[in-house]
Amino acid sequence: MTAIARSVFVLAIFVGASVMYAQSDPGPRGGPASAGNYFSSLNAMEQTVYSAAQAVFLEVDSVSGTLVGEAGKGLGPTFNGNSCAQCHAQPAVGGSSPGLTSRQNPIPNPQVALATLDGANNTVPSFITANGPVREARFVSDGGVHGLYTIRGRSDGGNCQLAQPDFATALASNNVIFRIPTPTFGLGLVEATPDSVLQANLADSQSTKNSMGISGKLNTSGNDGSVTRFGWKAQNKSLLVFAGEAYNVEQGVSNEVFPNERSAVSGCVMNPSPEDLSPINNPQAPHADVVSFALFMRLLAPPADKVNSNSEKNGQALFTSTGCALCHSPSLTTGPAQYTGMSNYTYHPYSDFALHAMGTVLADGISQGAAGPSEFRTAPLWGLGQRLFFLHDGRTTDLMEAIQAHSGCPNSATAAPTTSSNRGCGSEAFQVIDKFNALSNSQKQDLLNFLRAL
Repeated sequence: MTAIARSVFVLAIFVGASVMYAQSDPGPRGGPASAGNYFSSLNAMEQTVYSAAQAVFLEVDSVSGTLVGEAGKGLGPTFNGNSCAQCHAQPAVGGSSPGLTSRQNPIPNPQVALATLDGANNTVPSFITANGPVREARFVSDGGVHGLYTIRGRSDGGNCQLAQPDFATALASNNVIFRIPTPTFGLGLVEATPDSVLQANLADSQSTKNSMGISGKLNTSGNDGSVTRFGWKAQNKSLLVFAGEAYNVEQGVSNEVFPNERSAVSGCVMNPSPEDLSPINNPQAPHADVVSFALFMRLLAPPADKVNSNSEKNGQALFTSTGCALCHSPSLTTGPAQYTGMSNYTYHPYSDFALHAMGTVLADGISQGAAGPSEFRTAPLWGLGQRLFFLHDGRTTDLMEAIQAHSGCPNSATAAPTTSSNRGCGSEAFQVIDKFNALSNSQKQDLLNFLRAL
């Protein structure tokens, strides 16, 4: 090869590399946690309630509450975690999955050590890794959560012989999907938002949405028809229901909202049900745990963004012009609220809390309420700058990959242009991703920088 040819070859490699890596996810933002404290305008009494509720959120559960450092009661027979704060930890208590790449508190996935805590006889499933996200596993065949671990072998597990689910077989038959913890910051504002506000927001800019193939719908309660808004498929009506479901499903604690013990096989039921209930003989502690969990989430402040640079501000404008904001609504306003300063408050969740079809790449095969197998609630983006794992199953840590997955098709960045007969493999976001892919490399970088400033 001649010197000129070598120079051309090297230049070609350089140019190719510059295209491939012309824009990249800046990664989780450093500095102090952008959330994790009480709503700033709460009065002194409300702050006291918040602190007491936070202490319960931090509580670690054992089977009967008899182990040192594990005073909570009701763990198991099956479970995914032993504390709310174990899973909701990044970048502060109340957040999303912890991880080793955190710039606030880098720790390995706590579910790994949990497998054998207190003598438990569990094997860590292949999809739970030290550097991966906290996960729950659902079987597509029945739609339900199957606890990762059981209390078999634990020092407080009695003679329980309940075995773990056969995850290896379920994985081999494509019968397992995953969910990661959703952040709980600012959820009191979401709960205080009237149904009418969410309905009007969804109807806003309808002609533009229609022209881009975006429809969407709100999930609703089968009991009273009101809007449900919490969870990956907006399946839960209130923070109390959200807390009750999680306590029962994730930690195995029966409670006043979900009063029946899961996997209540002989030899594995150690306590009367419900295990968590409102005390009638202790006026100093008048709440059941689930009420405290709901209060903690209800009083948490929303994340604070750090949109400052020209690049981030340009990315904010591009977020709207590409159509991202048609589903990730930048602003909503609460109605009258019980807590100081939360009434008629405009907040910035970057979500419409509606369900949208996301196509074949993201479909999980699970239906919950009105949410079908490929439909998910628009994930709120506030606090995204310090989040470690993305999409409902935590499949990626890279924002570019998460964005491209919204097309509904694999390899969307190199796919043929979308047509009326190729509707983004079923995703309502396919035209938005087409517009994103048409941006210049510097514009894409600006949009990524904006997202990491949230």
